[in-house]
Amino acid sequence: MTLELLPAIDVAGGRLSRFAPSGTEPVEAFGGDPLEAARAFVAAGAAWLHVVDMDLAQTGQAGNLEVVSAIADLGVRVQASGGVTSGSQVDALLSAGATRVVLGSAALGYRDATQELVERTGDALVVAIEAEGPTIRPRGRGGRELPLWETLQWLGQIRVARFLFVEVGRVGGLEGPDLDGIWALATHTGRPVIASGGIRGVEDLRAIADLGPSVEGAVIGRALYDGGLDLSAAVAALA
Repeated sequence: MTLELLPAIDVAGGRLSRFAPSGTEPVEAFGGDPLEAARAFVAAGAAWLHVVDMDLAQTGQAGNLEVVSAIADLGVRVQASGGVTSGSQVDALLSAGATRVVLGSAALGYRDATQELVERTGDALVVAIEAEGPTIRPRGRGGRELPLWETLQWLGQIRVARFLFVEVGRVGGLEGPDLDGIWALATHTGRPVIASGGIRGVEDLRAIADLGPSVEGAVIGRALYDGGLDLSAAVAALA
């Protein structure tokens, strides 16, 4: 039942934050310090951290490369994200110390550029599928809605190393993951999938792990900060 757990660290202006209907809002856990959160998660057994540059997602300009570097310097592997749509953004995050970078769904409307980036970057690139029902709905700046099934058929023909499945309507809601969507993505593409959105606790993580070996990881966000999920207990339960 091994499942890689990736605690999420969302950062705006160098501080822990989260998206809210009114924009970004501060997170007071760990004194608002993303590096303190990273240290705690590493101590609890995390081998990967999912670091989101919220400034990049909102403005298109990376604003937290120093945070990515400082977290990577802890010796943990970083999966960096934040509405990434271009090769220059991918390169900047990799140069800052990220092991992998998540390409946002807004990039999928530009097939030639996406394919070139997938081929050039290989295992260092994760393609996000931000889904709501039968539609891809990019959450970051720009981008347009795309038909999910048609887009997945195209992506299945290029060398995507792995996918990040994001159920848009469940992010931050603690309502449980979209198990059917996660399973369908892993089954129809035959590629490794990392699940995200709605995860509440260990039972949700067990259910994700039971979907099969192609589902290799899960990003955990709000449940770690104010949902009562104990990361060390989760790591032990899924080892």
